[in-house]
Amino acid sequence: MGALGGLREDLFHNAFAYRPLPRMDVDRGLTRHLPEGIRAYTGYLPHAAVAWGAFMVFLIGLGAISGTGAMALGIAAIPAGIVLLTLVRPVFAFWASLLATPFIGVIGSPDGWPWSPNGFAAHVLVLTVVAARTRPRTAAWMWAATAGYALFAETFLGIGRTSDSVPLLFVAALALLVVTVLQVRRQAAAEVTAQQSVTAVERSKRTLLEERTTIARELHDVVAHHMSVVAIQAEAAPYRVENPPPELEQAFATIRENAVAALTELRRVLGVVRAEDYEAPDAPQPTLADLDGLIGNVREAGLDVEKTVTGAVRELPQGVELSAYRIVQEALSNVLRHASGASAKVEVSYVLGGLGLRVVNARPAVAMVKPSPGAGHGITGMRERVTMLGGEMDAGQTDSGGYEVTAFIPVPREEAGQ
Repeated sequence: MGALGGLREDLFHNAFAYRPLPRMDVDRGLTRHLPEGIRAYTGYLPHAAVAWGAFMVFLIGLGAISGTGAMALGIAAIPAGIVLLTLVRPVFAFWASLLATPFIGVIGSPDGWPWSPNGFAAHVLVLTVVAARTRPRTAAWMWAATAGYALFAETFLGIGRTSDSVPLLFVAALALLVVTVLQVRRQAAAEVTAQQSVTAVERSKRTLLEERTTIARELHDVVAHHMSVVAIQAEAAPYRVENPPPELEQAFATIRENAVAALTELRRVLGVVRAEDYEAPDAPQPTLADLDGLIGNVREAGLDVEKTVTGAVRELPQGVELSAYRIVQEALSNVLRHASGASAKVEVSYVLGGLGLRVVNARPAVAMVKPSPGAGHGITGMRERVTMLGGEMDAGQTDSGGYEVTAFIPVPREEAGQ
């Protein structure tokens, strides 16, 4: 039942459907190297190939059919027209070729049965084109239908005549096998491409989640510090006031309880996002004040770094300081990996309303070591940190061949200096 269902779906369902042959993709393969004016027409190469095949069938028919006049011309033109029909109605063209075969064989050339020379060529072309436009199962059904007709013609219609069924079935099988192999290969390549696209998207999502998890673990210490200060201050505040009213004491007690509860929830969240091999840092999270030590370490690794600070240096929120430090750290690490031997410049700008960062490196004259490909997380992590703080970031190559990372992190005036 499944096989019969496949036969009905492939060769009977919507057999008369209008399915024009689409243009060939000219953006892949050798055609993508052609000039634009010529490439616009190369998309019709499959159409031209089918038309050329129909013309050759017509010439074969003219040479093989005995007689002259309109009848001979029609017998030569019908198979050629059926070949052209594959451009718009492929399945119908197959049935038309099969049903026209006995009439052309009887009326046309006496050579060959049940296929005349032009019918032979036309049917092989029709099978090849239709197989290329459908799926491999359809090719098998068409060959089986052709073999069934050949058996019927040999048994009941062609008694005493020379048969060309075996050569046609052999040639058709070879053509269909080649088309099927190419089709299966093309489908496999399309599936691999689609799977690679899905894998790339999933890898990008995983990278993004990993960077966000890293940022969350780092900011945990900053937030936990602030919450601890709130809890301690709320506990000590009543002792700084002589004879505080009960309502004030209760308010500070509530503040402390909420701060302690928030700390507990933070620890739970950290437990969820903590990796198995994660170890809590022994030292406080770095700030912009630690940039000199970072630059010193980078210089020891062989990178010439120049640091410039502009504007009035002021204390910024710890989250901003940590993110700015990590951005500079990752940008300098990228220089070490991808542009070893080049000089770099770090600019920190304390401007009105925020903090500006710029890390730029020149193009190395000669790379001292082979560039390291890295994990591809650096730019993603920097962008996530800037986006988290409501800032803007840009990264790309400079006109001189180097690389530049710029970022602006807004800092509201009421948060500056805290």
